[in-house]
Amino acid sequence: MKAKPILFFATFLCTIQIISQQSQSIPKKKYYTKFITSVPEIDGAITDSAWDELEWGTDFTEKDPDEGTPPTYQTKFKIGYDNKYLYVALRAFDDEPEKIEERLTRRDGFAGDRINVIIDSYHDKRTAFVFTITAAGVKGEELATNNGQNWDASWNPIWYTNAVVDDKGWTAEMKIPFTQLRFGNAEEQVWGLNINRTFFRRQERSLWQRIPNEVSGFISEAGELHGLKGLKSQKQLEIQPFTVLQYDTYEKEAGNPFRTGSDFSFNGGLDAKIGITNDLTLDLTVNPDFGQVEADPGNIVLDGFDDVFFQEQRPFFVENKNIFDFRVGGQDNVFYSRRIGRSPQGSVELNDGEFVDVPVNTTILSAAKFSGKTQDGWSIGILESVTNNEYAEIDSNGDRREVLVEPLTNYLVGRVQKDFNERNSYIGGVFTSVVRDKSSLDYLHKAAYTGGVDFRHEWHNRDYFIQGNFALSHVLGSKEAITRTQESIRHLFQRVDASHLEVDPNKTSLTGTGGRIFGGKRGGGNWRFFLGATWKSPEFELNDIGFLRSTDQIWQFSNVEYLWQEPTNVYRRMASRIIFRSAYDFAGHLNRVETQWNTFVNWENNWGTELRFGHNPRVISNTYLRGGPRWRNANESFYNLSFGSDSSKKFSFSAGFRNSFGSQDTFSVKNYDIRFNYQPLDALSLSLSTNYTDNRNKVQYVTVRDFGNERRYVLGEINNNNWSTTLRLNYSINPNLSIQYYGQPFIARGRYKNFNYVTGNPIATDLNNRVTFYDESTNQIQFGANSSGTDVFLVDEDLDGTTDYEFSNPDFSFVQLRTNLVVRWEYIPGSELFLVWSQGTTGSVDSDRSLLGGLNNQILENKLDNTFLIKATYRFL
Repeated sequence: MKAKPILFFATFLCTIQIISQQSQSIPKKKYYTKFITSVPEIDGAITDSAWDELEWGTDFTEKDPDEGTPPTYQTKFKIGYDNKYLYVALRAFDDEPEKIEERLTRRDGFAGDRINVIIDSYHDKRTAFVFTITAAGVKGEELATNNGQNWDASWNPIWYTNAVVDDKGWTAEMKIPFTQLRFGNAEEQVWGLNINRTFFRRQERSLWQRIPNEVSGFISEAGELHGLKGLKSQKQLEIQPFTVLQYDTYEKEAGNPFRTGSDFSFNGGLDAKIGITNDLTLDLTVNPDFGQVEADPGNIVLDGFDDVFFQEQRPFFVENKNIFDFRVGGQDNVFYSRRIGRSPQGSVELNDGEFVDVPVNTTILSAAKFSGKTQDGWSIGILESVTNNEYAEIDSNGDRREVLVEPLTNYLVGRVQKDFNERNSYIGGVFTSVVRDKSSLDYLHKAAYTGGVDFRHEWHNRDYFIQGNFALSHVLGSKEAITRTQESIRHLFQRVDASHLEVDPNKTSLTGTGGRIFGGKRGGGNWRFFLGATWKSPEFELNDIGFLRSTDQIWQFSNVEYLWQEPTNVYRRMASRIIFRSAYDFAGHLNRVETQWNTFVNWENNWGTELRFGHNPRVISNTYLRGGPRWRNANESFYNLSFGSDSSKKFSFSAGFRNSFGSQDTFSVKNYDIRFNYQPLDALSLSLSTNYTDNRNKVQYVTVRDFGNERRYVLGEINNNNWSTTLRLNYSINPNLSIQYYGQPFIARGRYKNFNYVTGNPIATDLNNRVTFYDESTNQIQFGANSSGTDVFLVDEDLDGTTDYEFSNPDFSFVQLRTNLVVRWEYIPGSELFLVWSQGTTGSVDSDRSLLGGLNNQILENKLDNTFLIKATYRFL
């Protein structure tokens, strides 16, 4: 087993020597700024005398679609500075100004004609601050990291900008406080600089510093900004108090003192940002409001994994989140910030006549974050947060008692990285700690710790790279807590055929490892490739503060890609990729083999098409039977087809279809997806997306039951249909005042029949050698009532006239509606007023109803829950 990864990477080292064409090296352009003595008015028109002191920078080169050629229209810029601000003037020429797309959106809308000013003030050639202005005067900001591979629009600095359309095209001005940038203490600064213009109606991009398509980097290839002399450290101090008024209405529940029909609450808190140095900031929050404007999308889980990954949307955690990132494969991450403030993990047992009020989320008492990147290449992040004891309140005929459902907990995350080798390499580390109050719930870990190291090295003009990390986890707790972890679906130490695993009921700790290593070719010529491996040992555990879906895995993966980067009269660009993956467990079993081919084409008319084919000839799961033996799913084949129209048009659409099917007609999954976008006015945009899934599987897991000295893993044929539609409407009165609507109904229905159970060899290739179907004609299984009067399926397996075991009807129908109407007004830069009306419901309906019948029964005919919210923030600088 150990020889396989070694052979894998020996092949990798040999492959590195193949396809070794080096990418082009383009001379760095330089712009020399000057200190200006008068201050321009930021009105978008470049008419102030202050601009006369500065030289124009120009000579832009097309990036997309025809890289290396002159753009349709040129762009010019000027950059100046004083003691506190950086000033930028932009001129975008256009011979047809009446056709300029002035699309109004809220901040960070990134629609229409626009220009991005990209500033690498660290000059680390990996990180940049991006300031965007559109022809309509809408501003946006992004933090670009990992040499331009990640763009984070959640960064919201204070700065000033405006734009004006005239007879030559359009112009814009920017005023950027040095407090919003991070730079070193050198007497004369050199920053990375690039400026990107999007000519919207032709979907054309042009850059001041040319970057050939074959080059792997983006920020590292930027030009340079010279002439910044004597910049003084700006002591940043921002304080942002907030208040929230919330009124909820819902259907009154008779006799329940906690569901009276309405609730009112008032909340307030404080956020602060302190600039410790030009490079590092301290964020503080007291009694934070981490409310989300949009709810998480609806979902139904059929594979037993009840932990679903959702994106972080809370501002405190989103800022500088890239620094804390430490992934060990896919979405598995040492730090998953949504664990902080999570829903309480405890449960409550009620007696007859009792009612309970359980908090929706854990209260975050306070949190602090120290983060940033220094001029000499140190990335630093420290985050600490304390969450309060949470109690469920129980009412029994007026008598009240409290039950602990989440203990007082301290969360700590530390992260560091150091660049070296002229920014071509880095090495870093991470440490996390979760410590719960000693009197906490016995079934939760008392403490959890994780440590890890990571590295990356690039060479050959950054065309080639190798990257990896290693993490060690250690969790402590009572025997009950550790046994619970061993038996969770992530670990399943109780698997009946796992010779390398067993549950130890006396253990009070678990220690495991995980990580990944991969590398390949990212630039130079038209070929790209990479290969690598990830692993998670059986005792690896991250979910106290991280995200981990499954353990006992060793994945190997590779792909080869060819790019057509020069446009023709047929296409603008095209790419084709072949992917191969395989997976083992720590007992050495080959569990999965996957192959895939996909091609993407951006046609000459800016439409797009993507086609995928795949075949998985071996699909064996250690978790499918929830602690039972390894199970072979049918060999899988699939194909995807998606296409979309030109997104620059007022009306655009995309559509996709996926068909996946198994051998012996064991399963089929058909997924249909269609999206429409319409911009009837510059100030109004609408989008509508619909997704429908038809999932049919003859051997969907249902439950496990005892039959004498044997266990019966019961499966059934499921007909599962899921449907969701999402409507978004955005109306912008001006760049600082907008109205947004979001609505999503989600319906999932599953019906079961033709029940069967696992017999013979569960990893046999023939389905008939894996399962035995119950014989309904002999009443071996029948639907009826048990001794308690509950409707169940009764099984008389040995046909002796006596029920051997029973199980509940697994049919389900789930409905969820989430809507939000939000008025957002940024009345001064950084200070906002929100008016929010949310409406929704979640529940189950009669599974015998049709899919749309469930929608009518649960949503259209029922009283919906309502939340009215007013939130105001004021940002003191």
